[in-house]
Amino acid sequence: MKRREEEEKQRKTTGQSPEEEEEEEEEQRRTSTQSEEEEEAASEQKGASAAAADDDDDDEEAKKKERKCVPGIIYLGHIPPRLRPKHLRNLLSAYGEIGRIFLQPEDRQVRRKKKKSGSRRCDFTEGWVEFRDKQVAKRVALSLHNTPMGTKKRQRFFSDLWNIKYLHRFHWTHLSERLAYEQTVLQQRLRAEVSQAKKETSFYLNNVEKSAHLEHLRKKRQRDGEQVEEKTWDFTQRQTEEEIQKKKKKKKKDSITQKRLNKALLMQQESKSNVSLLAKIFNSNQSE
Repeated sequence: MKRREEEEKQRKTTGQSPEEEEEEEEEQRRTSTQSEEEEEAASEQKGASAAAADDDDDDEEAKKKERKCVPGIIYLGHIPPRLRPKHLRNLLSAYGEIGRIFLQPEDRQVRRKKKKSGSRRCDFTEGWVEFRDKQVAKRVALSLHNTPMGTKKRQRFFSDLWNIKYLHRFHWTHLSERLAYEQTVLQQRLRAEVSQAKKETSFYLNNVEKSAHLEHLRKKRQRDGEQVEEKTWDFTQRQTEEEIQKKKKKKKKDSITQKRLNKALLMQQESKSNVSLLAKIFNSNQSE
């Protein structure tokens, strides 16, 4: 009731009709709804910009993490007997996340000697270990170098020491390239050895065939009654080391004796010259 009375008073004071008042109320409602929609749109834009900023921050953090987690490789100069990659992974995984591991096996000659002696064990000479983070690899190389492999005396590799070095600017691709190069060099050397062995065998077989043919001709000439000239080898045997040393000693002795003789001759000549001078002096004194 009070509201209606107040509205009637306002109408009387303003002198507007009820229809005009309704139109004004609708306009006010429209303006209020428009302002509310604008506020909602602005708030949505702010939320979207904040979400985009959060996404950018997350991307930057992820990139930083990716940049930080650069893999690092350490070199192991000594691998104790019976140490396998699984043992190495168990020992080093306590210090950080480990990626790839490669251990260089022994040479074939060493393995053949072991097989001949009766042991079929295959040991390793050196190794490379990849850590997911190079900072961890650096810390491991600095802290574990020249320290025992085992923490307790009863452990298997307690008597062996770590020989670790961090490889700066070294990637796993470099290792694979090096191994491929060594493999190609080994194959080339084997091919050269095989070709040399083939040449020697072919040369030997050709000489055997020639000697057999010459022997057949010699026997045929003997049957026919012809004279056969026996060939003699016209070459001097190479001197042994003892003969060479004896010759050198003889040369030294001869040179020393020759020097002594030369000195004696010089002394004799000097003495003769002095005798003649003395004779002249004494003869001059006697004449006076």
